[in-house]
This record gives sequence, C-alpha cells and structure tokens, in this order.
Amino acid sequence: MIAALSIGIAAAAGADVGARVAAAAEAAGLHALWVNDTPGHDALAVLAAAAGATERLVLATGVLPIDRRTPDDILAGAAGIPADRLMLGIGSGQLRSGAVESVTDAATALRARTEARVVVGALGPRMRRAGAEASDGLLLSWLTPKIAAEQARRAHERAGAAHVALYVRTAADPAATAALDEEARRYTGYPAYAANFARLGVEAADTVIRPVALRDRIAAYRAAADEVVLRAITASGSLDEHLRFIDAVRGAVA
Repeated sequence: MIAALSIGIAAAAGADVGARVAAAAEAAGLHALWVNDTPGHDALAVLAAAAGATERLVLATGVLPIDRRTPDDILAGAAGIPADRLMLGIGSGQLRSGAVESVTDAATALRARTEARVVVGALGPRMRRAGAEASDGLLLSWLTPKIAAEQARRAHERAGAAHVALYVRTAADPAATAALDEEARRYTGYPAYAANFARLGVEAADTVIRPVALRDRIAAYRAAADEVVLRAITASGSLDEHLRFIDAVRGAVA
C-alpha cells in the first residue's frame, strides 16, 4: 500500500498563508496539512484558519510540546477545529526527566476528552514503544527510508492499528537547497537529535529530499510509512513558494 502524502509548514507562516496552502493542498489531492508548533506561533490557530478554507483535508500538529502546552490548553486551542479531521501530534519538548511518562499521560488525557486522533512525536525506542501503545500512532522524523520502514514495522507489531506518519524535510526548488542544508545543520546541533543521528549511524543530510531526486525519494519514503509529510522548505517561506512547492510535488507523483 502506498503511503498517504501530506504537506507540512511552520506555524510562523501565519493563519492567512496556512489557509491558502491548505486549500491548494486539498485541491492537489494531498492528505493532510501538518503545522509545526514553535515558540511565539500557534499551530492550532493556523489549523483553525485552514479548517475554514477546506472541507476534507486532515489537519495535524507536528508537534505540540507538552512542556509548554497542557492538555487543557491544547483542547481549548482545538475547540474550533472539526475533531473528525484533527490529528493532535504531541511531543516531549524540552523535558528530559520523565519525558516518556509525561507524554504517555498527556496522550491518555487527550484521548479521553476528544474524538481527535492523537499521535506521539518520537525519536528513541522507549518513546516509540510508549507512543504506539498509548496513542493512535507515531510521528517520526529525520530518518532514511530504510530506517523509517523498520521503525514503522516495529510500531505495527506493537500496535497493529498504529498510524505511522513520517516527516521528511523537502526542497522542491533548487533555490531552496541552501535553506534545506541550514535546516539539517540546525537540527544536528540539538542534543537529542544529534544523539539520535549518532545512534542510527546517519547524517541529517541523508534524511532529506532534494530537488534533483524529488520523484524517486518521495517514492522511496512512501514505501516506508503509512503517511509521508513533506515538510516544505522554501527559500523565503512566502506563499507563492509554498504554492509552487505543491505544484512540484503534484508533478512528481503524477
């Protein structure tokens, strides 16, 4: 089965851009819009705007850090988004001690209070195991197709109904290559990600999609998970660049 194909953007793009990108993604036949939640920007506010501009598109957060967003806060922010189209991705944020237990508790609390699906952003094996068991699935990131396929297989063995989504940083325009390289360098500097790259024996640059290999790399990743989220990396983050990104992806999978 070929994985569903989705687009990811940053919450910093704003509600207006999010709504326009969502409408274009739905028209292009993409499965979902995922929005990164970052300090100073609210992924749920962007998704609320996207909900008003679409009818069928799945709306997902990737991910809400529970060290600064409690289940009460998340549910309040999600109140205007149709629950049947919403996927709440949560993660540990900056938590270190007790991170797995805290994420498990948050996932359990959210699932008890909303019909929306809940998935856990997971790097290490303990978080992947806990996420597969305590939520509706996992959001993986910064993986090669081969490693992603293995992690998805293990998640499905642990929880057959687990939905495994995979974030892949993607540049569709050669002008965005420098931004893609900078994104990879930035994540290499985060201790948790650096440790994960070392544990897996890969470099961040091994886990991205570049314009020269757009079609083949998308196909490889779609064979590895239930859903592939192409996290759009563009030169400046403009609306026009995001819309061209969607056009390029549609052409690559046609």
